[in-house]
Amino acid sequence: MMNRTSGRDRKIYLKEEERLDDLQIKGYEIIQSPGRFCFGMDAVLLSSFAKVKKSEKALDLGTGTGILPILLEAKNPGLHYTGLEIQEESAKMARRSVSYNELDDKIDIVMGDIKEAASIFGAASFEVITTNPPYMIGDHGLKNQNEALYIARHEVLCTLDDILRESAKILKVKGRFYMVHRPFRLPEIMAKMCAYGIEPKRMRLVYPYVDKEPNMVLIEGMKGGNPRMQVEPPLIVYRKDGTYTEELLKMYTTFQ
Repeated sequence: MMNRTSGRDRKIYLKEEERLDDLQIKGYEIIQSPGRFCFGMDAVLLSSFAKVKKSEKALDLGTGTGILPILLEAKNPGLHYTGLEIQEESAKMARRSVSYNELDDKIDIVMGDIKEAASIFGAASFEVITTNPPYMIGDHGLKNQNEALYIARHEVLCTLDDILRESAKILKVKGRFYMVHRPFRLPEIMAKMCAYGIEPKRMRLVYPYVDKEPNMVLIEGMKGGNPRMQVEPPLIVYRKDGTYTEELLKMYTTFQ
């Protein structure tokens, strides 16, 4: 273990393979390890796409090392945030990051299985659910030899059906569901959301460059919502010179 002190004079003990990353908002930092799943742009985009109002409680399914609850708390006035994570080491890292940022009164990290989420939290217990789930089905894509990374990227421990089934139980009526995923699974996503009573209400495609195909999709659904979906203008990540677009830069640091 090694001792690190941040710019806010907070001390933390990190394991040899761990690092402390600046989240560029409210002075928050997060503990990460290359041996586990480190957050990417998809988490940042989802944290800006999702909305948590002042009196609302939000649950992040498959929270990993806690990036979404921390970013959501930084960007929203929500009442409380909870992260559910099945991998013990990731859950422990998430709790340490929450404590390090002095957010214990705003964020809880619960260790548990998404497939049992409704039993853990109870029916109609949250106004908002977010999730950055595994994108790949089974062995689709390159299989990573690192078990933690493989679980994070592939539907090994939970499927899209598991996430939507449990979300439908946990959400209050008119509660909102936010997810980032891959466009190639959009037909399946839309069909299954409707089947579980989570009506697609808003969608935004994310393009790496203006002349490339989209590689991410942001989706908002509503439990018991009426059938009508808004398709927002595309989000472009990079300019032609490879620098971030102005809109993308704002998503890293802007409060909602």
